[in-house]
Amino acid sequence: MDKCSFCGRDKKDTNLLIAGLSGHICDRCIEQAHEIVQEELRKKGEFDVNQIELLKPIEIKEFLDQYVIGQEEAKKYLSVAVYNHYKRLMQENLKDEEEIEIEKSNIVLVGETGTGKTLLARTIAKMLHVPFTIVDATVLTEAGYVGEDIESILTRLLQVADYNIEAAEKGIVFIDEIDKIARKGDNPSITRDVSGEGVQQGLLKLLEGSIINVPPQGGRKHPDQKMIPVNTKNILFICGGAFDGIERKIGQRLNTQVVGYAASREKNQIDRNNLLQYIAPQDLKAFGLIPEIIGRIPVLTYLNPLHKEALRKILTEPKNAIIKQYKKLFKMDGIDLHFENDVLDFIVEKAIEFKLGARGLRSICEAIMMDVMFDMPSKKDKEITITLEYAKEKLGKTNIQRLKAA
Repeated sequence: MDKCSFCGRDKKDTNLLIAGLSGHICDRCIEQAHEIVQEELRKKGEFDVNQIELLKPIEIKEFLDQYVIGQEEAKKYLSVAVYNHYKRLMQENLKDEEEIEIEKSNIVLVGETGTGKTLLARTIAKMLHVPFTIVDATVLTEAGYVGEDIESILTRLLQVADYNIEAAEKGIVFIDEIDKIARKGDNPSITRDVSGEGVQQGLLKLLEGSIINVPPQGGRKHPDQKMIPVNTKNILFICGGAFDGIERKIGQRLNTQVVGYAASREKNQIDRNNLLQYIAPQDLKAFGLIPEIIGRIPVLTYLNPLHKEALRKILTEPKNAIIKQYKKLFKMDGIDLHFENDVLDFIVEKAIEFKLGARGLRSICEAIMMDVMFDMPSKKDKEITITLEYAKEKLGKTNIQRLKAA
């Protein structure tokens, strides 16, 4: 009688028995074998730095160009940082006679809201072969206070890496809203700044590189909890923040440097509409970051404010452009969606008026498109064109204050 060569079950005791050249295998053994293979692959991890093809900085920037409009300076800095990060990881596997250790260069991106800081991070994550996570600094507090501990940053990275510690120790972390942990004031206070300077002090050991005991499921530490030691020496940290009001600090610094005729001539050449391009580490210190943390984020770059032409391109040109997304949604219902050019210009003008940046484009589009998205799937029409009159009417009915707040 035929029976499984692995578990010995008779054919009558199985749902399926597959014959081979010199034996048989049943459906249960196939399922178990599949689970074993999946588990082994998970252990090896998909994040194998030795197996990846190292993209050059120009190639990384070309990838970013498909999704992010403008911001050439920030994309260049980010491309070089990621490229050097990969090279650092590969150096560990190569025997170096000179024994020169390459240190990591953490980055801070400064830019107004809606200029693309988080989008740059999310886009770079699409092409990476190392664990990547985005965490929000606004929820972090000192240990023992309401909020998340600093170590929760590494918990997220471990979860992304499927708890493969070796892979997590070579990952990249994007800390968003880094400006929200700035010191609340220069004067020392009797009350503790538990979500400001306290968090900055806690981040120091993470950014520089040390072995941190991480709670595997996040949450608060307690004595009986099993900890996972994670070495942050090879984890690259990219920080992003709007630093609202830092232009005033930059302006004050530039004005105090005016001495003599030549200096006053240089002062006239300063672009007052975009002071962020002159940002320097001392401006971050004046804003409220402690010197120790500034020293551990040596690469400082900025994102330009988005002008009308850039916002117009953002609507239509990137791979995941907002207009393309709406057209795809309607296409799934068999409807061809069209926009008049005047409508796109109108959306851009409103985004500039509300000072919402690129993020505001979607809010305005949603307000215009809501009724159409509600009605059209039930109608037999196979084509629709959004006109300027329709857009103005729909946006007029929307609570403008709500959009501004968004």
